[in-house]
Amino acid sequence: MYQLKGDCGSGLVEYAIVFVLFMTMILGVIDFGRALYTYHFLSNVTREATRWAAVNGFTCTGDSSCNGQGYMDTRPATQSDVQTYVTNHTPPGIDTSKITTTVTWPVSTDSPAICATTQNAPGCTVQVKTSYVFSFLFAWVHKSTITMSSTSGMIIAH
Repeated sequence: MYQLKGDCGSGLVEYAIVFVLFMTMILGVIDFGRALYTYHFLSNVTREATRWAAVNGFTCTGDSSCNGQGYMDTRPATQSDVQTYVTNHTPPGIDTSKITTTVTWPVSTDSPAICATTQNAPGCTVQVKTSYVFSFLFAWVHKSTITMSSTSGMIIAH
């Protein structure tokens, strides 16, 4: 077949351009997949930690329901216990040093009177907020970090 004099390397140049665009898309999909994985984990572990704190309220020592949990001895859940719970339930691929956990026992006008003096009494609310500083692997996807957060609240069972 007859080729023009300067047409020999055009296929290689076209392939290189398409390959770079294709790899950019693939690596971007991988990074956004990691971000979605992290967001899903953060949302899930926040709900689990809130439930765990609600089950291990102030009166759980009376019926021995908070014994043998592995995160505390025989006492109700505290801020550090919930942080330990979140850290121990972190899946592979998530850096535990970038997770911040905040636990509060908010008192509202609808709360039982005991909530003003005993923060994790039955009927009171526990709220867990987790934050994670996510950084992309490839700087051209997003140069700065993204702080993801999730908040969950529940009524303490006992």
